[in-house]
Amino acid sequence: MSDAPSQDKDFKDTVNLPRTDFPMKGNLAQLEPRMLGWWAERGIWGKLLEKNAAGEPFVLPDGPPYANGHLHAGHALNKVLKDIVVKYRNLVGRHCDFIPGWDTHGLPIEQAVEKRLKDKKVDKRTLSRDAFLELCRAYALEFIDIQKTEFQRLGVFGSWEAPYKTLDFSYEAQEIRELAGFARRGMLYRRKKPVYWCLQDQTALAEAEVEYEEHESPSVYVAFPAGPELAERLPLLKGKAVDFAIWTTTPWTLPANLAIAVNPELEYVFYQLGARVICVAKDLLPKVLAEVKSDELAVKHVELPGGEVSAAALVDPARILAYARGEELEHLTYQHPFYERRGRILLGEHVTLDAGTGLVHTAPGHGQEDYEVGLRYGLDIYNPVRPDGRYDDTVGPALAGKRVFEANPLVIAVLVEKGALLNDAKDTVAHSYPHCWRCHNPIILSATYQWFIPMDAPFHGEKTFRQEVLAEVDKVRWVPSWGHSRIRGMLETRPDWTISRQRTWGVPICIAYCEGCDEALVSPELMEKVAQAVEQEGVGVWYRTPVKDFLPEGFACPRCGKGEFRRETDILDVWFDSACMFSAVLERRQRLPADLFLEGSDQHRGWFHSSMLVSVGTRDCSPYKACLTHGFVVDGKGEKMSKSLGNVVAPEKIINQYGAEVLRLWVAASDYRNDVRLSDQILKGLSEGYRKIRNTVRYALSNLYDFDPAKDAVPYARLSPLDQWALGRLAEVVARVKQAYEDYEFHLVYATVVDFCAGDLSAVYFDILKDRLYTWRKDGAPRRGAQTVLHEVASVLLRLLAPVMSFTAEEAWGFLPGKSTESVFLAGFPEPGTKLSPELAERYAKLFAVREAVQGVLEAARREKRIGASLEARVLLMASASVRDFLMQHLDELPGLFITSQVEVVDAEGIDAAVLDVTRVFGDGAKLLAEVKPAAGHKCPRCWTYSEAVGQGGDVCLKCREALAA
Repeated sequence: MSDAPSQDKDFKDTVNLPRTDFPMKGNLAQLEPRMLGWWAERGIWGKLLEKNAAGEPFVLPDGPPYANGHLHAGHALNKVLKDIVVKYRNLVGRHCDFIPGWDTHGLPIEQAVEKRLKDKKVDKRTLSRDAFLELCRAYALEFIDIQKTEFQRLGVFGSWEAPYKTLDFSYEAQEIRELAGFARRGMLYRRKKPVYWCLQDQTALAEAEVEYEEHESPSVYVAFPAGPELAERLPLLKGKAVDFAIWTTTPWTLPANLAIAVNPELEYVFYQLGARVICVAKDLLPKVLAEVKSDELAVKHVELPGGEVSAAALVDPARILAYARGEELEHLTYQHPFYERRGRILLGEHVTLDAGTGLVHTAPGHGQEDYEVGLRYGLDIYNPVRPDGRYDDTVGPALAGKRVFEANPLVIAVLVEKGALLNDAKDTVAHSYPHCWRCHNPIILSATYQWFIPMDAPFHGEKTFRQEVLAEVDKVRWVPSWGHSRIRGMLETRPDWTISRQRTWGVPICIAYCEGCDEALVSPELMEKVAQAVEQEGVGVWYRTPVKDFLPEGFACPRCGKGEFRRETDILDVWFDSACMFSAVLERRQRLPADLFLEGSDQHRGWFHSSMLVSVGTRDCSPYKACLTHGFVVDGKGEKMSKSLGNVVAPEKIINQYGAEVLRLWVAASDYRNDVRLSDQILKGLSEGYRKIRNTVRYALSNLYDFDPAKDAVPYARLSPLDQWALGRLAEVVARVKQAYEDYEFHLVYATVVDFCAGDLSAVYFDILKDRLYTWRKDGAPRRGAQTVLHEVASVLLRLLAPVMSFTAEEAWGFLPGKSTESVFLAGFPEPGTKLSPELAERYAKLFAVREAVQGVLEAARREKRIGASLEARVLLMASASVRDFLMQHLDELPGLFITSQVEVVDAEGIDAAVLDVTRVFGDGAKLLAEVKPAAGHKCPRCWTYSEAVGQGGDVCLKCREALAA
């Protein structure tokens, strides 16, 4: 090896060095706003829908975010996931019009408006209902504009100029029509019934509006003195002071106690506890004694084959005076511990041995099971708690006017005074307790008059509404699959749907009451007439128009014959609002059922749930074919984001620092089926992934500056085997990525493309290609073949990535020579090209295995200073017969693959030869050694390859002579 004699000639201008105006750095903070403007100016979204107008529709509705506040990371995750689906479906030719929407009614907006009024020192009570509704409407519209801009900044495509809003008059009217649909089927009823009640917001809550949090409550064991008839049934107890013992964590409900429930199948014992006898379930006696008088127990040790077992045992079993089955106790009476009121023992299957005493304190106004038992036995649904959470006067002067949670210690003090408390007054228990999802305060079950949709009413033939809903749930494709069991379990056990709310800002329950007898007039005809008026004037028309104007002239109450009516003032549950989207939007502007609902996993009890109920209730079918759910956004440690922890990452901050593109990559790269972690470290890692993809695209574009695909493309059959291999690998990537999009496994889209860019392309194909691109004849078939592949790689990658990396794909598309459309989104999704043949796949699996092994030897030679660049090397290969035959067949290709000047296959084993392991591809027994020697000849000043032709008839090597002669 030696350098050629010094030459004055500079060959730099003769080399085909890469060049492109596509920037190396994304500068996303500057690029993205420009791209948003370009999309809007060119009307790309409209053109995309027009292009696919004849295509099969794909309907992906927008589960409406609430029009209150700025976007958080959860919003970004959800909207970008939808955007990926929308763009992919449009790229494959489906007509997928994304109609953004907003949920605009309900308590948070009411409270926000009330706060603004308070800040301005305006008393809400001085405003008319119409005036307050208009303020709420204005507030919602204000935040719709804010959120719309923030969503668009993420690069989300959609019909932003024609969104749907639940405050639209047409939407409100359709919601009333859906209510009429339930009324027409006899699926509405009003009853005083326990519902979740928020004391802070003074309104009923739906199941979906309740969250469970850890809470510390009082733990009280209370003695209820048994009535005289007990001794008649159980003579052994004659003359004894017997108490029925109950356990509760809500002492404030004891004033409402009307009964005690026992399980008819359980066995109960009467135990002598000091001067009194207590009745508890036999199997719970040790646990109860441990809580109220632990010295009644002793630790008993029992020797078993597996070792000694310790258990609590009664000190004196003889203190059990009598036994009775639960059914034997039915209708016995007891004295309330602090009121002159007698209650009864009732039977209830809900009584278990899970906790307590086996006797359940029953207040029909404050518990669902209590209510059901009370109905069965004809008890009053007594609720002494007012909407503001204070007792009314029926509880007596000591408690009247007190807030229920503040009354707990007062009730306990009364129990102590009356000698009815069996355990320590300071005992507490930590347990899961329902809280309001808005104000996060503990809530109560409180019986109030509400409107309900019955789950177990006959619906079609012998089936109930619940059964029909479950049948439809079973037809839906759930992604992930566990979503099916989750929503099914919720629907199997959910109570009747409480659809009424005691608020102002919302869609009214259009029902009239007779002033004469208070009979409720549930009239679909009235609702339809109201809907017609609401479509023109909004929901305020219900409140300002006399009720009789919505009734036929001369209409009289069917029950009492009177003709004066008043209106219902409750509004519909906001979940009923958003649930009606399928009819207010899809049925009118798209089609039913939707192909996909895509929301967070909390929507199994929210929008998925309520939409299914309304659609089955009025249309007998599911509103969607498939449901996809994603997890919640958590911080890098997996902890829930909260302002108090200081770990909230706002989308705006990410966009300013990294760009929306990296935020989109975060969404695509995450396995959204679980909670999704977000941190600065994660975003930095994705920035590196973004850089790899961008550099890959840039490298391809930079070598296409003189390439016109219409004139210069080389047919597949004339491409080199290496080029055919690259296209074959690209075809495999297209197939995998397309399947990943179809399966909604977007993290596989990202992983597949990054691996392809970093592995097959950058580390192998591009590395090998450089010499051919830079130094071979400019218009020769080898270079044009490489450019043909690079053009296809760039075109395909940009279309594969457009749903995810929308800004970058569009930017790079503008630099692609010979592009067929102005936008990458109008170019269509690529189809897999020619498949990689098994023979070609095997050939390059072996060649690249040898290349990788030889690169290790070359690197060692570099470290030992025996060579500098790899082109200074001549590689000698010694191999066993089968390996040698293979290498000889592809000898001409080896220097290019190894990026060395020469490769020889020799017989003799050199003294410095290194053993290479290639058994993985050639099989056991395969032998290969490699030795690095200095390259023969002189260094070509143009391509830096060493050749014996340099200096012999020319200044450059033979390849460069041909290139220069062109």
